[in-house]
Amino acid sequence: MPDSGGVHTEEARRLFAEARREPARAPLSAGAAQARFNRVAPRVSAAGRQYCQRLTADRAGFNCNVDLAIDREMAERNAYFTYAETQPTIRISLPLIRDTASDDEVAFVLAHEYGHLIGRHIEKQQQQMLAGALLVGVLAGVATATAGDYDGHAVEVGLGVGAAAGSIAYSQAYELESDTLGTRITVSAGYDPVEGAKFFARPEPTRTAAGRYSFWGTHPPDEKRVATVLATKAEIDARIDLRPVQ
Repeated sequence: MPDSGGVHTEEARRLFAEARREPARAPLSAGAAQARFNRVAPRVSAAGRQYCQRLTADRAGFNCNVDLAIDREMAERNAYFTYAETQPTIRISLPLIRDTASDDEVAFVLAHEYGHLIGRHIEKQQQQMLAGALLVGVLAGVATATAGDYDGHAVEVGLGVGAAAGSIAYSQAYELESDTLGTRITVSAGYDPVEGAKFFARPEPTRTAAGRYSFWGTHPPDEKRVATVLATKAEIDARIDLRPVQ
């Protein structure tokens, strides 16, 4: 991770405050949003695949061929990385694209999701959740057994609580790593990551009307994220190469 302190933190605060003073955006038409995606997606896909292949060259069989498309069933503003069985998949909703102010913003959102693939964040998150679940589950089992009354339900509850704790502990680190990778992919695709990252800095609710996490709930906006983008862009300008992804 680049050093995002000092001058980058100060500039991030300024940009963060500026983004939060922006007036409400007039949404793009569906046709303009589709055209924006058509312009941006192929360039980000090519850059993302190139970075993925380079940074995962030592991982036999790692699949960098992402299925990148618009999620036409999603009515909310969102973008995400997942696996469809073993196929790496990135989806972005049309409402989110309609809410963007520039091609740079769409590029950065998509590039950020490529960062989750390259960083193997789903796999790592699952491992951490399992480790946390097992630890709490074992402790619950020991506690109830010590009391002379083994309670299987207590162990099951413990497993659930442990899984949640393991998931939350590393979420910020993964988001920042994806921002770092996404910044480099965005630049490689020919877009401005600093302009793109402003999309994350907007004052938006973290939950939807249905109570689910919104895009800003799963991608928490804060100054550190913007500072990380600025620091990474400074490294690119200084021709400092990317550190290996663990």
